[in-house]
Amino acid sequence: MNSLRKFIERYTELSEADWHIIQQAFEKRVFAKNEIILVEGSVCKYFYFLEEGLVRYYINKDGDDITKFFTTAQYCFTSKISFTTQKPAKESIQALDKSIVWQTSLIEANKLLELKSWSTFTRKFLHDVQNQVEEMLLESMTETAEYRYKKLSEKYPSIISKIPLKHLSTFLGIAPQSLSRIRKKLKN
Repeated sequence: MNSLRKFIERYTELSEADWHIIQQAFEKRVFAKNEIILVEGSVCKYFYFLEEGLVRYYINKDGDDITKFFTTAQYCFTSKISFTTQKPAKESIQALDKSIVWQTSLIEANKLLELKSWSTFTRKFLHDVQNQVEEMLLESMTETAEYRYKKLSEKYPSIISKIPLKHLSTFLGIAPQSLSRIRKKLKN
């Protein structure tokens, strides 16, 4: 749980009293490799901190899984719209590796907003996520799959091998065979 504290402290100062309250609001959960954390159409009941592991978000389109993005440890994740509105999720979330998470419910997360530190953390974290999503969207519209794959493998070299080819290729918007060619080209 210390990793959660360090993560929050990247965004705001945290007193011992606030940390004690935050700590009480979270519970530990372990997901097995390939376990589904959230099924599309169900309500996301938790806000998670990924202490260890790797998760992917995906949608089902005409029977095919299309990967939206990945979350690597140590970072927070949830199905934001489903979690905050308590309406059915439009995506699924899957653990691609054994994943250790700390989770809190919407009721607990809302209580934590009474703490200035948690409120500041939430605001700054959401701003950070929004910036990342905008950057990712811009890159998907302006950069080649090869460039995006290369950037991903440079930024996350330890996890790229853990992501199945089919998930990585749908994330990049290309066929698995095209991704294989890109990988081969970059190796040479």
